[in-house]
Amino acid sequence: MNVLNQATPTPTILGLETSCDETAAAVICGDGRITSSVLYSQHEVHGRYGGVVPELAARRHIETVEAIVSEAMRKASVGWADLHAVAVTRGPGLAGALLVGVSFGKALAYAAGIPLIGVNHLEGHVASAWIDQPDVPFPCVVLVVSGGHTHLYLAHQDNSYELIGQTLDDAAGEAFDKAAKMLQLGYPGGPAVDRAARSGDAGAVRFPRPYRKQRGNFDFSFSGIKTALLYYLRDLDRSGQPRQVADIAAGFQEAIVEVLVEKAFDAVRSHRVSALAVVGGVSANTRLRALLSARAASSGIRLALPASAYCTDNAAMIAAAGRRAYLQGRFASWEMEAEADLAIPLRDTRPPNRSRHRSGGAPPIAASLRRG
Repeated sequence: MNVLNQATPTPTILGLETSCDETAAAVICGDGRITSSVLYSQHEVHGRYGGVVPELAARRHIETVEAIVSEAMRKASVGWADLHAVAVTRGPGLAGALLVGVSFGKALAYAAGIPLIGVNHLEGHVASAWIDQPDVPFPCVVLVVSGGHTHLYLAHQDNSYELIGQTLDDAAGEAFDKAAKMLQLGYPGGPAVDRAARSGDAGAVRFPRPYRKQRGNFDFSFSGIKTALLYYLRDLDRSGQPRQVADIAAGFQEAIVEVLVEKAFDAVRSHRVSALAVVGGVSANTRLRALLSARAASSGIRLALPASAYCTDNAAMIAAAGRRAYLQGRFASWEMEAEADLAIPLRDTRPPNRSRHRSGGAPPIAASLRRG
């Protein structure tokens, strides 16, 4: 099947997301509007374990994916004949969970006779910032902040990225999850800490802010904040004093969001761009959104924050990224496989090396991935 010949400038695309513990499907119409977004969360499955159990996640995806896709199609009022492509998360994520979505997406696309699009989960998060704000300018700085990632990218109009900073240890969302477990706030940890912190005093307990003032250094480190909380609670319990959980949660949260905000806007200044997008599950944190909005307003920077429904894992962002890929003619083959450690395609910023190209060396990674 020559999928390139089937391209249309106004495609209707079904998006499918199963990278972790959310089974999701969404439909995006020709003008870029999300006409349906359905999500099934497995929190009740994994809550008793304090984290995601990969085997259980994959099994639940198998049990629910067909119903979720059918519901998304029904809500969008579209049939199979109305679709122009199926976009599915191919990685990164849990291997078994990804395999369910990729296999199901392949089967749907093949049966409907339409193209298949493989979407990088992180590029899906990036695309979420443009769902409601399609005029956010490029180039811009993008902060991807979630349970597994805390990365700063310089994003370009041609769908290429430069990695300018990343966490050296724990991701911000992972630190929130571990803090919630130590404070016995429940699962998932990020929203639990956010809720507890709303009634607390962020100045009552102060935690370290690693790298916050190191201008030009865009890397993050959150393991120290987590360890500081562990030692604080140990000493507090030994003293016999009661835990002021709301104050502790507020102080812990403040430390993390201050570092995120400082680093993100430092990157904006250093790269002389006019826009910042913040995406991923942690971008739903209410305190982070408040600080980002205040800093953007005072500095005249365009801020793109997805709607809360598009912050955590969802299929609307996969459909949006799939639409961009479709319009650029980037389709997958039927041999596409799930890749648990799939990296976001990076722009090759090295100076040209003519001898390397004359000798038949590999092309830049971004180019090779786009052809696949």
